[in-house]
Amino acid sequence: MIPELGYFSLILALLFAALQFILPFIGAFRETPRLLASAKPLALAQAWWVVVAFGCLEWAFISNDFSVAYVAANSNTHLPLFYQLTAIWSAHEGSLLLWVAILALWTALVALWSKRLPLEMQARVLAVMGGVSSGFLWFLIHLSNPFKRLLQNIPFDGNDLNPLLQDPGLVIHPPMLYMGYVGTSVAFAFAMAALWRGKLDISWVRWSLPWTIAAWCFLTWGITLGSWWSYRDLGWGGWWFWDPVENASFMPWLVVTALIHSLMVTEKRGAFKNWSVFLALFAFALSLMGTFLVRSGILISVHAFAVDAERGAFLLKFLSLVCMFSFVLYAWRAPKMTPGGVFSVISRESFLLANNVLLFVLMLTVLLGTLYPLILDGLGIAKISVGPPYFNAVFLPLTSVLFLLMGMAPAVRWQYMPAKLLLQRLQWVLPFSIICAMALPWALTGMFSFTTVIGLSGSFWIIATCAQDFLIKWPQRYHLTGRYYGMILAHLGVAITVIGITLTSNYSIEKDLAVSQNQTVPLGPYHITLVTVEDLQGPNYQGMSGEFAVTSDNYADFSLSAEKRLFNASGSVMSIPAINVGLWRDVYIALGDPLPGDRFGVRYYYKPFVRWIWLGGLLMVVGGLLALRHSVRNKKVRS
Repeated sequence: MIPELGYFSLILALLFAALQFILPFIGAFRETPRLLASAKPLALAQAWWVVVAFGCLEWAFISNDFSVAYVAANSNTHLPLFYQLTAIWSAHEGSLLLWVAILALWTALVALWSKRLPLEMQARVLAVMGGVSSGFLWFLIHLSNPFKRLLQNIPFDGNDLNPLLQDPGLVIHPPMLYMGYVGTSVAFAFAMAALWRGKLDISWVRWSLPWTIAAWCFLTWGITLGSWWSYRDLGWGGWWFWDPVENASFMPWLVVTALIHSLMVTEKRGAFKNWSVFLALFAFALSLMGTFLVRSGILISVHAFAVDAERGAFLLKFLSLVCMFSFVLYAWRAPKMTPGGVFSVISRESFLLANNVLLFVLMLTVLLGTLYPLILDGLGIAKISVGPPYFNAVFLPLTSVLFLLMGMAPAVRWQYMPAKLLLQRLQWVLPFSIICAMALPWALTGMFSFTTVIGLSGSFWIIATCAQDFLIKWPQRYHLTGRYYGMILAHLGVAITVIGITLTSNYSIEKDLAVSQNQTVPLGPYHITLVTVEDLQGPNYQGMSGEFAVTSDNYADFSLSAEKRLFNASGSVMSIPAINVGLWRDVYIALGDPLPGDRFGVRYYYKPFVRWIWLGGLLMVVGGLLALRHSVRNKKVRS
């Protein structure tokens, strides 16, 4: 009965979402206040029924209702409750319900927190979001029903959750990433509403900016958590591999980053109006494209959902429909927009514009590398793969220029700044950055490479210019805003992440060996000995556990325990690596299969500065939250 209630709740949610789209749409054309005012209660009603449906599916997992096909395929009676609660978004149908639930949440928040927004604008925004919700709810009900019953051969224990997903990362990574993905729909809705009205004044920017920053914070944290999860869960010591599904989240992040900077310029100087609207539309289009790539079955990835072509066809049609209406409306309205403020070549506006163009070009290079193999394969021309060599070769020169502009932009004044004054201010920063970039790897390893110096130079350049700008403005600190502090922290976060990427990529040590008990392996400054291997018994798995003793002449000794698990229900085998975490380095051990001669396959990794990758991501999020707080307060004051 509960699954049927959940399915009926989705039908009611679709009904309210359709009314949320249609009634305010009619009200806007007829200028009928009653129809415009209906948008808010309809949005809240839609959100309520989606929450009810989500709760029904959650109950089916907790109660081990294996008559529901989705529960039977992704749960087991021996699965710990911790993972039963989160297995709901472990595969296509449930994760799509999570997507719809988060979209309903964003819609409800816009409805509740936009009281000062003019009724006509609020109704238009909610109508656009209702249209998007209608499409996804239709897809969920007709092609991805998570409440479908098994009419026969109901399993007694269930098939179990994918072993890769039996990790704490499953609890926090997908919801955070989806909050960012789906959050781009709010910026899209505000842009569409402004185009629909034909009035692109500053007010829509002030209302759109806080939602855009919030979505960026969630997307940044989701990507950071995904990188951390890949590193600690897959047993191969990697944190990023330019996987097409990884690219699907990275591309919207690049565009939303550009959008935030563009909206800030539009708010402060009235410039970049067309650019801001275009980026808002494109960011959401990329989020929809990522959904299509992940769920269409055209990608082979550890992150992708293997689904049928019919579902992929619907998503492609929906993506095409959204893009067609939004960009046609943009092409119609954009020429009528009034130009913004005037600025010179050497000004903060120019540097931010160049920054945004570079971010967009970076996104296009990722898009090309992701779609090009799929296009060739679809046309039957060839089967090729585009991997890290392409992306690294393209990204290094472009990000070098991007970092140069990132460091200079805060130092440049709005509208105009003499070139001589800018050079005087930055004349010592570049040599300082290069010297630090050469000194750090030399102090750590006694050697350095060209790519290391380039990556570290860009990072130290950003750190030095941020520090210089902060010290210059510190005497007037009472006039500094949360947005300024947020900008400093976010830029420092980018620099710290790049330091971690650069040093980890160039100075990691990896050894893949067959070792016997009591055999010692040198790894960087450490010596690692396999002490013993013992049998392992868990709640829904069995296997073996290897105990390793790690010693060093210069550091404290410690021990690590790595596991190899065989899951009872699925028969899947998975390595659970052992990691000794440090601010300056990680020692990472993954236990492999037993080998002849009482030996075992073992992977050893020494990862310098790898934690800085995620520390930088955390700083970016904190910076975004400070900027968000300022934008919310600023919006209330100006409303």
